[in-house]
Amino acid sequence: MLKLNFYKDKRQGNVNCGKVYGRVKNSSPVGLEELADHMHSHGTVFSPGVIKGVLTDMIRCIRELCLMGQPVKLENLCIISAQVTSTPADDVESFELKANVKSTKLRFTATGASVPKEVTKVAKLEYTSLAERIRKGEIELSDKKGEYIAGEPVVNP
Repeated sequence: MLKLNFYKDKRQGNVNCGKVYGRVKNSSPVGLEELADHMHSHGTVFSPGVIKGVLTDMIRCIRELCLMGQPVKLENLCIISAQVTSTPADDVESFELKANVKSTKLRFTATGASVPKEVTKVAKLEYTSLAERIRKGEIELSDKKGEYIAGEPVVNP
């Protein structure tokens, strides 16, 4: 179940300034150990330790392959590939790797069952208790990040 909070657009001069949006309130991330335990709870014969070891090696190998220019496709999840951010040069001759390439990062592109259209079909949504209080008029969403009027301060995601 995805729980939604509200936030206000505060970009001055933007056509949507002051309008309210919904945003998922995520809980703490699950680490490899917790993921391995979760996978083990689905009835696999492999121990959480074995699963964690395989996942650890998978992560290392995906990163290694991507940094060699080989995208990796995880079926129904994403394609992971490397990309760079660079500044423009006047011509090919003046483009320098160290001067023009500003960063290298991994890009994750959803595929299959993980593309937005497919995830939207199966996602279950509800309001957080804070969002419910705002909807009922018990507290008011402020224009300031993390501030709610007549309520306790909460980090506005």
